[in-house]
Amino acid sequence: MTTSLDERYGAPRRWQRPVTVAVVAVVAVLGLGWLGWTAWYHGTPDVESELVSYDVVDDHETRARLQVTLLEGVDATCRLRAFAEDRTMVGELAFVPVDGVNDVVVRTERRADSVEKVGCTAEGQDRPR
Repeated sequence: MTTSLDERYGAPRRWQRPVTVAVVAVVAVLGLGWLGWTAWYHGTPDVESELVSYDVVDDHETRARLQVTLLEGVDATCRLRAFAEDRTMVGELAFVPVDGVNDVVVRTERRADSVEKVGCTAEGQDRPR
């Protein structure tokens, strides 16, 4: 005596498959839309910066050149840090940049060996760039 699986376990309802496919499609479209928006939002910051060069002038002064790209009308803050040979931070500078090249002086408590760009932030942009 053989019985079919439909007789034994019951057949799925006719509406279940189309509804499941529709729900999965809606969730996929919403997820991809959110992913696209997130990538665009975080990929186009209001301010970006790049450390072009630095020069250790003496035991208490280091000059740095920073290239900053600002959207029009955006107020930003940039931060640089100077480090000694033993990697101790010996100076820090926070300044309001202009769009383009920014030449700044970082005052140090002793001779610096390197300068690190922490980055620039604007309102609503938490991660320094």
